[in-house]
Amino acid sequence: MAPVDPAEHAGYDSIAEGYSAENENSLMNAYYERPAMLALVGDVAGRRVLDAGCGSGPLSAALRDRGAVVTGVDASAGMLELARRRLGDDADLRVVDLADPLPFADGAFDVVVASLVLHYLRDWGPTLAELRRVLVPGGRLIVSVEHPFVITQFQREAGEKPDYFRTRERTEEWQLSGQSARLTFWDRPLHAMTDAFTAAGFRIDVLSEPLPAPEARELFPEDFAGMTGTGFLGFLFFALRVD
Repeated sequence: MAPVDPAEHAGYDSIAEGYSAENENSLMNAYYERPAMLALVGDVAGRRVLDAGCGSGPLSAALRDRGAVVTGVDASAGMLELARRRLGDDADLRVVDLADPLPFADGAFDVVVASLVLHYLRDWGPTLAELRRVLVPGGRLIVSVEHPFVITQFQREAGEKPDYFRTRERTEEWQLSGQSARLTFWDRPLHAMTDAFTAAGFRIDVLSEPLPAPEARELFPEDFAGMTGTGFLGFLFFALRVD
């Protein structure tokens, strides 16, 4: 498998504290992305769940609170250090690059969650093949990624001329709580995502563009001030099943 740029790992290491603090209570993460992921996962009591790209562990913690037996992996040692502080020394947390083979047996998990991580990978094929391998027959993969329509619109508003139909590289400079990093993303059209899922042997059960949590509008009035609808486009969510 082609490795991810090592600079990506160092990038998240350098902003681990700032990213974790922002992620904890932000509109986009705490009141939009995580509630949507948990709703798609559903009942996980007693289930073995792999949090693939667990970061500092907020989703892992929520899944564990719901009774799941959680294993978390991430390429950033700095983020995993924060996850261990959150989840405890006995938590099963491992430094793993999702572009590499996973250190788990076939059928080791009932559910895999991949929260806002696949868009860092240029080639989804090898990673999805590994995620399918470690799932039991009938196992589920729950995915969130940056919404391709939103990214394309932002780029056009910035004066760029993106080719929506091509998988393309994007680099951003992030500043969080005085910490900075350059991070690289791979933007791809919706059909490329669905093609990759089906080629890896997954069936798409749900494709979702959810609303934020009901309390979000009251908690973040400035963010909703210019909106006329009930929600907004931010991320795209998939509930997949091993075919």
